[in-house]
Amino acid sequence: MKIAYIHQESKHNTGASQVNSLIINKLRQMNMNVKSFYPKLSLHSPPDSLKGLKNILFFYSLLENRRSILSYDIIQGTTYTPLAFLLFKTPVVSHFGSTSFGFLESTPRFKSIPKDLTKIWINLKKDKVIKELNIKTRRPIKDIAEIEIYVAQKANAVIATSIKVKEELVKHGIDSAKITVIHNGIEDYWFESKIKFTDNPKLIFLGRLGEDPFTLKLKGFDRLINIFQCFPKIEKLTIIMTRSKILTRWLSTKIDKLKVISNCPKEKIRDQLNTNAGSILLLTSRYEGFSLSAVEGMSQGLIPISYPVGVIPEIIKDGINGYIINNHKEAKEKIKYLFENDKLRIKMAKQCIKDAKNFKAQIMANKLNELYLNLSLNH
Repeated sequence: MKIAYIHQESKHNTGASQVNSLIINKLRQMNMNVKSFYPKLSLHSPPDSLKGLKNILFFYSLLENRRSILSYDIIQGTTYTPLAFLLFKTPVVSHFGSTSFGFLESTPRFKSIPKDLTKIWINLKKDKVIKELNIKTRRPIKDIAEIEIYVAQKANAVIATSIKVKEELVKHGIDSAKITVIHNGIEDYWFESKIKFTDNPKLIFLGRLGEDPFTLKLKGFDRLINIFQCFPKIEKLTIIMTRSKILTRWLSTKIDKLKVISNCPKEKIRDQLNTNAGSILLLTSRYEGFSLSAVEGMSQGLIPISYPVGVIPEIIKDGINGYIINNHKEAKEKIKYLFENDKLRIKMAKQCIKDAKNFKAQIMANKLNELYLNLSLNH
């Protein structure tokens, strides 16, 4: 089977690019002919209000490669990227790791932030970590959100990486019958490490933070800082992706007992985590479509304390392999409880390692293969 895989070439080691690379490599190992297609040229320095349209036109330009792309059996793209090929006969699959509507609906403006967290944002602005308390415009995200739904409506099949993403798509008018939930997988090397349980558990954050106020709110940066500040005597570790050096410096100087590792190569993150098994993994996001960080951390024996985002409600069982919380008061209670109960903490960490094995990349690839076969037979 020949798969034309449309995605954006990424110079940053983001979750989306990791998943794309992992899918492509696994499918090739299954003797599928998979070729990546991505545009090379883009509009030069458009105003902020046109950046969404810039991205849409960026992928629409792939029409110049239509003869090559249409020679494949299936065209797969991430969310709106296969837009230009919806009217041809070749089956199109749209893969949703998240939705832009989810970003918009979950990320508050500054005036809606709880009062006990607003001081953090004011200090970030005062310290010049962020330039403003809100991004200048949400229009680019709204433009992309609308195109995503259009593509999902027209595509032959839609993949959602979690039940929550499926629910978001259905909420916006996508036929539930055409949506298949296929969880993301993580690389095989996460399951090859030697786990060492620590006698000195830490509070750990792993993931992309970004640098603009929208993304920082989306990732719950204020929630994270609030929790860190409540446990000044506990050692902390953040392994973050951000282009903001001033944000990294701010974290290093403003938070007690915090070690900051920024933009660490993906393959080396595991080695930073596997000697801290039994530590707590803080997932403070206001929105996730899936949450690779949760599964990666669990594979190394970290115990998630998380808001009910992404795949979390599907994999976390309270008191067994983590806790789902709804506010930072609950988060603090669970952290304190785990640090006072070492036997329970180690037991939960071992369960996390076991449960993470349900997200091996080959499981994801097998389900994708099944979807492709069914689509080819029924088209």
